[in-house]
Amino acid sequence: MEIVTCEQGTPEWLAARAGIPTASMFATVLAKGKGAEASKTRSTYMRKLAGEIITGEPMDSFSNAHMERGHVMESEARDAYAFLHDTRPEQIGFIRNGTKGCSPDSLIGGAGMVEIKTKLPHLQIEVLERGTLPPEHKAQCQGALWVAEREWIDFVSYWPKMPLFVCRVTRDEEYIATLSDAVDAFNDELAMLVDRVRAYA
Repeated sequence: MEIVTCEQGTPEWLAARAGIPTASMFATVLAKGKGAEASKTRSTYMRKLAGEIITGEPMDSFSNAHMERGHVMESEARDAYAFLHDTRPEQIGFIRNGTKGCSPDSLIGGAGMVEIKTKLPHLQIEVLERGTLPPEHKAQCQGALWVAEREWIDFVSYWPKMPLFVCRVTRDEEYIATLSDAVDAFNDELAMLVDRVRAYA
């Protein structure tokens, strides 16, 4: 396992994660056979990674106003979390573990980590009312625990002037085993795709 210390979003960060599936996209990796649209998203992601491997160049990173706002608010959420939990989150860039990786929003001690999401007020209320990890973030959170070899992750949902939501999630070994099989299969398909494209030359 390799920890890359750099700022997320920089050329160094893009290079570190090039060509391998990352936790933020594990839900897409798991989407095989779950409908045409999901399968198409998975195929597109695989082709993008294949392009990175073949060209040696990271794909362009997409950003919109909502993502930019979330990036700015992430530090506010981290500070609020640190104060409430009396801890010192450690910021890193990327963790690479074999042919998979993740970009934790912070590491906590030797066993924990933090995943921060900023949600618009109506979505923050929904999270607060649910009181548990939103299912759409399960693959990323469990995947990050798997990649980083950590025991727990605090899922943090934030919006200014609203209550901070924190939910501690521990490893789900059965889910991680399923995820591991899916990522292995994805990487096998990715390697075959790269070989096929290179054969055209």
